[in-house]
Amino acid sequence: MWSALGAGPLALAATLYAPPTAVVQAAPAPQTTEARTPVDPRGAAELFVDLWLRADGSKTDTSIATAVRALAPEADLPKRPRSTDAPAAAAGRVVAVRTVTGPGTWTVVVAALRDQADPAPAGGPSTVAPLVRYYAVSGTGGSEGTPVTIGGAPAEVAAPDAAAVPAVQFTHRVPAGGALEVSLGEFVRAYLGGGQGGGLERYLSPGLRVSAPKSAPYVRIEVADVLTDAEDAAAATVPADGTKAQVRIRVTGEDKLGGQWPLVYRAEVTARAGRWEVSALEAGITDLPAGASSSSPAVSGGAR
Repeated sequence: MWSALGAGPLALAATLYAPPTAVVQAAPAPQTTEARTPVDPRGAAELFVDLWLRADGSKTDTSIATAVRALAPEADLPKRPRSTDAPAAAAGRVVAVRTVTGPGTWTVVVAALRDQADPAPAGGPSTVAPLVRYYAVSGTGGSEGTPVTIGGAPAEVAAPDAAAVPAVQFTHRVPAGGALEVSLGEFVRAYLGGGQGGGLERYLSPGLRVSAPKSAPYVRIEVADVLTDAEDAAAATVPADGTKAQVRIRVTGEDKLGGQWPLVYRAEVTARAGRWEVSALEAGITDLPAGASSSSPAVSGGAR
């Protein structure tokens, strides 16, 4: 200003009435947060048990031993007998059957199915080994996308307790030849026939979608019996529209070789327009023990 005053009145006026200069600051660069997908430990547990059962502690330079060490560096390997008759593979298939998670930890119970019986030792008594053995694998990681870490060798455990079935009580027997028994019989034949022979839609409530198994090998389907939890569903006549009931259907499927396969289906039926329709089809319904969580969801045959 003093410089403008010295330069003259015009310079002073220009200085006083000039618009202020705005100071622009660069906006901070946005910080991207990488979303991490949770890692399911079941696959790692299955692979680990399969490799561990095939490994040999006296051959630590094999590819199987290397793969086991990559999954669990601290795991001890089994030691096989030196006999040349020892089986090359200890298990034919491994399947995760139960997953329990805790704060940052997990335990997966894996079932190992043997392909064949173990050979009896020379001169020893003949024994029957269990066809399925169960192993618990514990580790950490996976919940927040972190790497899964297996703590060590698996622990052989007893078979998991059978899951509790739902509390629905099927106390009423549906008479053979009744409206509900006939409708359900036609439904299961269409369902196990791959949805052919007129399709499934005619037996389903509006809006229900059910995918039929395309590879079912049955040439004949027979309904053994139908039980329900509602007395109205066991009546000879169809009740008022909107009446619902839970049913259990025991079915026998016969394959091309004459084999008999007993099957059980649970469903919800709803009365509409003087007939029964399937409004829900469910399978594999289980209740987990209190405090345990499982990543194996119930299997649903359809959705409303």
